[in-house]
Amino acid sequence: MSAEAEPADGSGEDWADVAPEAARRLVRAAVQAFAERGYHATTTRDIAGRAGMSPAALYIHYKTKEELLFRISRVGHEKALRIMEEAAGADGGPAERLGAAVRTFACWHARHHTTARVIQYELQALSEEHYAHVAGLRRRTDRALRGILQDGADAGEFTVGDVPGTTLAVLSLCVDVARWFSAEGARTPEEVGELYAGLVLRMVGARP
Repeated sequence: MSAEAEPADGSGEDWADVAPEAARRLVRAAVQAFAERGYHATTTRDIAGRAGMSPAALYIHYKTKEELLFRISRVGHEKALRIMEEAAGADGGPAERLGAAVRTFACWHARHHTTARVIQYELQALSEEHYAHVAGLRRRTDRALRGILQDGADAGEFTVGDVPGTTLAVLSLCVDVARWFSAEGARTPEEVGELYAGLVLRMVGARP
């Protein structure tokens, strides 16, 4: 697939703020290459070729292949954090906020499954400094969801004996969507979001 075309999973919108255009093409090309081949099996030549550029041109915008991975991981995790924090800070009771958080989070992992696979499953390839930065974003995402669950437990709306463990289970459930989702499958991203929101609300014993 040409990196100039919109990715099939709709992830092109995630890179709208990446500039200049050549840098954006390289990010899109890297997402596709990392998702198909894995980070370690992908070369800078692979990425540049997908972007319609020479390997030397890549280094004008990114010093290393790892820097490209970090850019992808940072943008993806920042988006995930915004989804969770917006849901946590929205009006409504805990059940309404939890449903919205799971619905949007699972839907994003379905619609952007190619990008999500890269940011979730290539973390160990990041440098120590870059991994620490992304890990901080992940902790904040965890904290936002944990706050919703704790609010529901404190209000007696949720039956949750282990809030940290339940938080991990819910996040893992949503993240795994990126592994199996296919645009040619039976469900749309929105349908996946609705399904998962219902499952999680039942899991925590939310009142209908």
